[in-house]
Amino acid sequence: MSPDLGPPGTSSEFKRSLSLTGVTVNGMALIAPGAFLWTTFQEQAAQTNHGSATGSQMWTGLLFAFVLAMFTAWSYSQLAKIYPNAGTGSTYYFAEAAFLDKKSELHRRLARPAKLAFGWISHLYYWIYPGIMIAFIATIVGYIWSDLDHGNQLGWPVLSLIAIVSSALVGYVAYRGITGSTMVALGINVVQIVTLVAISAIFIVYRISYPHAGYVQPNAGGVLLPHDFINLLYQSTIAILLLVGFESITSLGAEAMKPERDIQRGVLIALAIQGGFCYLLEYFSSDFVLGKATMAGVHGAPYAAAGNDSAPIGTLVTNVVNRLFGGGGEVVALVVAFTVLLALLGTTLACMNTAVRLSYSMARDKELPSLLGILHGRFATPAAGVWILAGVSALIGIYGVHTVDNLTQITLASNIGTFLVYGITCAITLVAFASRHDKHLIKHRIVPALGLLMNIVELAGVVYLAIAGGGSGATDAIKAIIIVAVWVVAGFVWVLVNPKRTHAKTIHEERLRSAVS
Repeated sequence: MSPDLGPPGTSSEFKRSLSLTGVTVNGMALIAPGAFLWTTFQEQAAQTNHGSATGSQMWTGLLFAFVLAMFTAWSYSQLAKIYPNAGTGSTYYFAEAAFLDKKSELHRRLARPAKLAFGWISHLYYWIYPGIMIAFIATIVGYIWSDLDHGNQLGWPVLSLIAIVSSALVGYVAYRGITGSTMVALGINVVQIVTLVAISAIFIVYRISYPHAGYVQPNAGGVLLPHDFINLLYQSTIAILLLVGFESITSLGAEAMKPERDIQRGVLIALAIQGGFCYLLEYFSSDFVLGKATMAGVHGAPYAAAGNDSAPIGTLVTNVVNRLFGGGGEVVALVVAFTVLLALLGTTLACMNTAVRLSYSMARDKELPSLLGILHGRFATPAAGVWILAGVSALIGIYGVHTVDNLTQITLASNIGTFLVYGITCAITLVAFASRHDKHLIKHRIVPALGLLMNIVELAGVVYLAIAGGGSGATDAIKAIIIVAVWVVAGFVWVLVNPKRTHAKTIHEERLRSAVS
């Protein structure tokens, strides 16, 4: 029988207001259909392997990342099913519960180290990710301004100010509470999906209408079929950024009306809609239409041009619509840019909500400073955590908006955290179901094992890119690995100097005694 975790962030502290639609929409907002097509296409087009573009494997790299994400999402859904009382802690509490469930004394002694390791690594992902989104927001605002001001570009100081204001705005909405966030997310999702499906259809119609316009892919098969596994792997290390966020639903257990049912369903539904339908369609159409004519006006071969363009999707939309309809491309691109901006605001909001709830849970366990574990009296939100994260996000956004290399570095650092978090989650699923009477070979052995393996392969891909990739891509990967190493060392130091470590140990021992009894 699973132990009663009694984690903070349960119904006595948060309001149960989210239906299946509510929890799903919050996860969908973080995955943000279409937003990352606009913002990460540049990074993916700019990525090289020994000087050669890896962009021809964008779609297959995304497919690899999607399969990895689905295996991981399944693991999250199964853990949410057996530990519905995890509250805001999500896998932070899953890690503890999986080991406390065991009869072996050795397993139970590993519960707190597993929980601590997972919680600390999760911050590497959750607290960098909003900053990346803030950098994207500043970039898209810069594009909109340039389009409205006849091509005049905003400088880094102005973009930095935009990053600060955006972070404060999102922080304020998060501070006000999750219900308002859900309504915002629902509206943004509807607008984004409709807009991007329409643009994808226009791209495909253009390619069929003008079959000989110097495209980088010879046909649809060139987009859909893998032909270089290393380049595919390189692309997937960035593509995972498009798909992360489905697991944020598991941190809403304290606010879901029926967590034992809706959390596990919401995880899978959100990823299937955003990743399995929206992104695979959008990337297929964009890769299908990329060519000399559609990137006209930007210097270089198509992938190099897209890599040097701060808004390559905007350029594609402008050129395609102008030729297909005889004009209006700039207006359509501007409309799409506005919808992307809305989606990015929703994504940043959803990630902030998830990040501060994880920190809140750790703070209530005395594993992080108590300031992060205080709820606002009126809005029932971790107010201090929200504003601290808003400040951190602004700083990361300022760094990321400076150059595409800076953005790639923080993206890879966040993605390394993602692969570690996802891999650990798959491993925890194997542990959690190892001795349960309801374990299933495929559901609780094969699928989590494949998820674990694929996350390990992705981590190896980042390391290989750093060692053998060459060029700026290798430099960016090395800097990302250094960021991760520094954070891991900081975690060890914090555990040693934590002024409330004795209290934290006592809290864990109380749960251990509860599990034994």
